[in-house]
Amino acid sequence: MASSPPRPGRDTRVARLPPRERILDAAEELFLREGVRAVGVQAIAERAKTTKMALYRHFVTKDALIEEWLRIVAAGYSTAFDRTEAEHPGDGRAQVLAVTRFIAEGLPDIARRGCPFVNSIAGLPDREHPARRLIEDHKATQLRRLTGMCERAGVRAPGEAAAEITFLMEGAQISAQNGSVDRVGERLLTAVEGVLDRGRTGGGR
Repeated sequence: MASSPPRPGRDTRVARLPPRERILDAAEELFLREGVRAVGVQAIAERAKTTKMALYRHFVTKDALIEEWLRIVAAGYSTAFDRTEAEHPGDGRAQVLAVTRFIAEGLPDIARRGCPFVNSIAGLPDREHPARRLIEDHKATQLRRLTGMCERAGVRAPGEAAAEITFLMEGAQISAQNGSVDRVGERLLTAVEGVLDRGRTGGGR
């Protein structure tokens, strides 16, 4: 596969990173572009301007590198949930909509590079792979947190609403990635508002 042009300013930015972060940055570039299964350790080391030996000092195996990369990605989503709950204490509706906006704002990057979780699952056929378990645990935690937000929003069946919102968010990411739907972010926000409005005790806002 031919190499794609580096991100503007990448070489300058990455050169300032410590070795471990350079390796993770290189792994992200290659994993998103070619998939976790196709990318070898040598390619990652070369992209990070280091050696395989140096890479293995930080990550015992390629699987450990995949897992750490996905842990960082998952932490970004968790931080967004934390920030949302802190900015809208007790207001479940505002929390859900803020999380939805966070997803919507990330769709252009998903369209360009793909969803790290979706892209990685295809290369992790073993359900017991630590990275795959990490993804499953992250998604389960996210669903629980959305359920709590829906409950605070006064939704009659918060678990069902959270599941529907999860379908919408993940469907929006896939649609952004494959270009099948226009105005994906706008449509996502409207659809999530509809779920919350339909589920409210007594109906309406």
